[in-house]
Amino acid sequence: MAESSYSARHLTVLEGLEAVRKRPGMYIGTTDSRGLMHCLWEIIDNSVDEALAGHGNDIAIELHADGSVTVADRGRGVPVDIEPKSGLSGVELVFTKLHAGGKFGGGGYASSGGLHGVGASVVNALSSRLDVEVDRDGKTWAMSFRHGEPGVFAGDSPDSPFTPFEDASELRVVGKVKKGLTGTRVRYWADPQIFLPTARFEPESLVARARQTAFLVPGLAIEIVDQRAESLQESGEPTVHRFQYEGGISEFVDFLAVDAPLTDTWRVTDTGTFSETVPVMDERSGHLVSREVERQCDVDIALRWGTGYDTEIQSFVNIIATPKGGTHLSGFEQGLTRFFRKQIEQNARKLKAGSDKPEKDDLLTGLTAVVTVRVPEPQFEGQTKEVLGTAAVRQIVSKAVATGLEARYASTKRDDKAQTGALLEKMVAEMKSRIALRAQRDTARRKSSLESSSLPAKLIDCRSRNVADTELFIVEGDSALGTARPARDSEYQALLPIRGKILNVQKASVAEMLGNAECGSIIKVIGAGSGRDFDIDSARYGKVILMSDADVDGAHIRTLLLTLFFRYMRPMLEAGRVYAAVPPLHRVIVQNAGRKPNDVVYTYSEQELNRLLADLRKRGKKYVEPIQRYKGLGEMDADQLAETTMDREHRTLRRVRVEDAHAAAQMFELLMGNEVAPRKEFIVENANDLDRERIDA
Repeated sequence: MAESSYSARHLTVLEGLEAVRKRPGMYIGTTDSRGLMHCLWEIIDNSVDEALAGHGNDIAIELHADGSVTVADRGRGVPVDIEPKSGLSGVELVFTKLHAGGKFGGGGYASSGGLHGVGASVVNALSSRLDVEVDRDGKTWAMSFRHGEPGVFAGDSPDSPFTPFEDASELRVVGKVKKGLTGTRVRYWADPQIFLPTARFEPESLVARARQTAFLVPGLAIEIVDQRAESLQESGEPTVHRFQYEGGISEFVDFLAVDAPLTDTWRVTDTGTFSETVPVMDERSGHLVSREVERQCDVDIALRWGTGYDTEIQSFVNIIATPKGGTHLSGFEQGLTRFFRKQIEQNARKLKAGSDKPEKDDLLTGLTAVVTVRVPEPQFEGQTKEVLGTAAVRQIVSKAVATGLEARYASTKRDDKAQTGALLEKMVAEMKSRIALRAQRDTARRKSSLESSSLPAKLIDCRSRNVADTELFIVEGDSALGTARPARDSEYQALLPIRGKILNVQKASVAEMLGNAECGSIIKVIGAGSGRDFDIDSARYGKVILMSDADVDGAHIRTLLLTLFFRYMRPMLEAGRVYAAVPPLHRVIVQNAGRKPNDVVYTYSEQELNRLLADLRKRGKKYVEPIQRYKGLGEMDADQLAETTMDREHRTLRRVRVEDAHAAAQMFELLMGNEVAPRKEFIVENANDLDRERIDA
């Protein structure tokens, strides 16, 4: 065991790292894939901090086939000289000592992504091997570690024989570089004793965050090369991603937005100062003493409102994402809410807003924003850095937002005046829709659940009140309803007919959606509300099944229904409780010899039909011609519909899921939104991929 071979010298050096190995969750959250990715980003963030400080604008990440990963940058390079207090080289200090580095007021970084200075040393402690190479002073310096202990490996793998340094560590010179060329390369193998066997580097997460970082640091180029077997292309070449953006967070907002713009992308920048009492090491006494220091907080925000109704706000501190927000996000929302409430109050008569006050959600509807702040030594809640806790940042951001929006609303430019006016009208419309929806919901609640008026008359309900077992079939047209009614299991299956194609809610406002009879009926029957007020626990049915004809019109109706669920009842999709029925396309009667009854076989695609017919001919079986082709559900009798589409024992259902809400929102806006040009471009680009046999013309 490597632990038993530690020398006395390294027992002192590694006493902190031993705690990391015993309690890794305290430092990286978990030991599954999320913890593995956290370690990778600790190393990458060190390179990003160099770029933020103006040193190097290129970072290369390589995922190797053997499970290791390399992160290389062209920053200043980790210091290689001896640190006088510890007697260790800068490389060994950074990779073996907790709370060591240039992020504790020593002037190395004005603001950085790293918080506790434990990133590199924690990754080192949790690695079976870590190799560091530093280009500096015209030379390439190298050092290797096993479980955080410096020494020498006899080979290139983490399983190679390892000899720890005994008396003094050696920072080896392994090559020469051009004068002035600097940088750091770190390659490490995560320790399988620490991480779960299922832990793996997630390429989607890595690519998404690399893109995000490139947006946040304008001009920074990040390249990812994935050499792993499962990621190789068909040609055998590695998968390569490269990101570089000059527009910064303005481009980021344009990338995140999924709807048509109502305003341009506005930029708000400001700087504020605040005092903070922090513990500082007194050089004379060697003890920590409290001192008041003045901090500077830089605020940079990009925001735009669109014609849609979804809100997307991402917040960052020193380019580190804070998915759970914090004082900077609360300051942003506070400043924005105060400003627009004041604007609507001042223009209440013009906007016909009445005496009602808009709520925060009314003002944020359709907003896409990126909120970034840069603060020296930010106070986070935990090493995973998901919530900013520095209290003074709230007021600085709030003031910056108010000042920036005031300047925009004071502008005399024609475009600015048109956009700011349209934005206020949108917010007031949202407020009125919310109030109308609440009144409608309150009215419905006051009615007894036994009253027939509380549910649409055309609903054919089931008897069971066990939500987990019940199913609501939304069927297309009265003819399909006439067949489905005797085909259903009345104990568990309810039917709701709709007339033709419902409203495209991607283009419509909330008020228009609520005013549409079909949309209103669906929301009322499901009984869980809509939009922000949707409560999935109140849903009256365990499954909602969309049952439309197997043709182009049926597919269009299904798409319109899915748009309604995605926009206003998304938790049903996220919970996997929305399904599409799969009715058959063909009914083949296979003739049997003698008195044996004929067999009936249903097929669900042209390919399946052709395979069946070829198999029947091969076996010498005859079938009745012409083969029945169902154009709609109404062409089936009740027994056929029950057997193929509604009977739980024999039917096939397609579950509709939302794996990536942002990607889904982009696709819904592309296919169903107001902008025609992107939709036309999408259709033209993908025309060659269309299976023409699937078009029922």
